[in-house]
Amino acid sequence: MLNNLKTTLLLGILTTLLVLAGSLMGGRSGAMIAFVVAIVMNVASYWFSAKIVLATYGAREVKPGELPRVEQILDRLVQRANIPRPKLYVIPQSQPNAFATGRNPQHAAVAVTEGIVQMMPDDELEGVIAHELAHVKHRDILISTVAATLAGAVMMLASMARWGAIFGGFGGGRDDREGGGALGMLVVALVAPLAATLVQLAVSRSREFEADRGAVEMTGNPQGMARALHRLGQASGRIPMEASPQTAHMFIVSPMFGRLGTLFSTHPPIEDRIRALVGDRPIWA
Repeated sequence: MLNNLKTTLLLGILTTLLVLAGSLMGGRSGAMIAFVVAIVMNVASYWFSAKIVLATYGAREVKPGELPRVEQILDRLVQRANIPRPKLYVIPQSQPNAFATGRNPQHAAVAVTEGIVQMMPDDELEGVIAHELAHVKHRDILISTVAATLAGAVMMLASMARWGAIFGGFGGGRDDREGGGALGMLVVALVAPLAATLVQLAVSRSREFEADRGAVEMTGNPQGMARALHRLGQASGRIPMEASPQTAHMFIVSPMFGRLGTLFSTHPPIEDRIRALVGDRPIWA
């Protein structure tokens, strides 16, 4: 119920933001056009956001027997979690990372990078996949996926506004004067990306702690989960990944480690997540 309310709030924020931006950029007619666009985006986000995010990263569905080690771990964990088996995808990236997506457990997908399959031992990989299944079981994959799609739409709007402000707006009619013209576009260009970031922060940080705890409940191995987080944090600082700020919050650790400040990071610090799992105990014992 709570996640349904969060998703509804997200869709409402998008609609309001787009309508206000349309009004600033083009007056009443701009607001009406933005309202129609918002309705289309809301529907598309709910039904197609998972496919959009998977396509963004070039994720390919894994054929049966292609990644037997990962498939066996996934099969074992879905039985423990008592949820439908999500589709498994592989992302052609060297950085070890993973995310879950979909609108509900019946239409879920887990995506892992080639790097995580090659680098991570079984007990740690089990923790990562369990973390993603915890997102599925907690039913917060929809809000995560919708946030990614909507943030992308907001960033696109901000980019259009920025170029419109540079070149003097999209016209000089009455609606444009009512909307504020270039000044309105400049406001949208500055405020929209900040709003998108704040939305992502609101939905991302707390759910990572919950998914870590859910993973440990599934595996019974807090040390393995903690080691996985440590390894992922170290690797994300060394191995670059082609990723965007709009979707960074979906991954188990930020793929843009080092490119985003701590204040605006969509993930809690790795050290805090490890401490929440094992306290001060050594993770390599």
